[in-house]
Amino acid sequence: MATKPANKPKAATPAAPAASEPTCPRICFERIIPDELDPERPARQALREYMVASQKRALNANEVAHAARMAVIKTKKWPAGTILRCLFLDGSTTMKKKVRAYAHQWEKHANIKLKFVTKAPAEIRISFYADAGSWSAVGRDALNRSYFPLHQPTMNYGWLRDNTSDDEYSRVVLHEFGHALGCIHEHQTPTFNRKWDTKAVMKYFQGPPNYWTEDSIKYNVLQKYSPTGIAATAFDPKSIMLYAFDAILFADGKGPTNENTKFSADDIKMIGTMYPK
Repeated sequence: MATKPANKPKAATPAAPAASEPTCPRICFERIIPDELDPERPARQALREYMVASQKRALNANEVAHAARMAVIKTKKWPAGTILRCLFLDGSTTMKKKVRAYAHQWEKHANIKLKFVTKAPAEIRISFYADAGSWSAVGRDALNRSYFPLHQPTMNYGWLRDNTSDDEYSRVVLHEFGHALGCIHEHQTPTFNRKWDTKAVMKYFQGPPNYWTEDSIKYNVLQKYSPTGIAATAFDPKSIMLYAFDAILFADGKGPTNENTKFSADDIKMIGTMYPK
């Protein structure tokens, strides 16, 4: 993400979306704070310098981006046993109830506690602001007040409404709370073994409902994390952190990726390793 999105005013409970659903998948984008606002910038700089030294060559622009993002994942995990307070900033009773139900599923597999509160302070602040997409701060980035002011959300569900299906709630809520705990997109792990059709990807995500710029598409879809420092299993096609991508986005003829709505066995194993009980 190149720039900080403009602050959105606090919204009342949004109206339900139109009945027709877009054919293009709705996927989230990562809200990772920029270097200049991050007190852990020196740690990331040291990691980049280590990568240069270990490879005995200068890193290109993409590799520098990969190093920064990988360092975030290493430093943003919450301590095991943390109680994370979660506060809804808006949304209907039904929307809140469904988010709570699916979010609590992470507690079954990770040594972490999600405590939903009715007033500030809260580490995770949830909004349903329409047209802002779905996204979450990555792990402890939520604590950065310069990027996530206390009156602003650290997580957003831009298309979940009262009449949204339970499968979609499960898919999106489990995914976004995965980011809140420090998990990355499965299609951007070093072990993702599919071949993108870059031109098709660009055309696809520049249209509705995402309307992303070329840089945003590269950052959120095409780029992979560096293997250095990432705790990644083999590519997991059943992971809750993998979105359903249409077959036309790939040049390998292997068809679409799965539309996963629940944890995979590897998800459960990985989060248990990240947050041991």
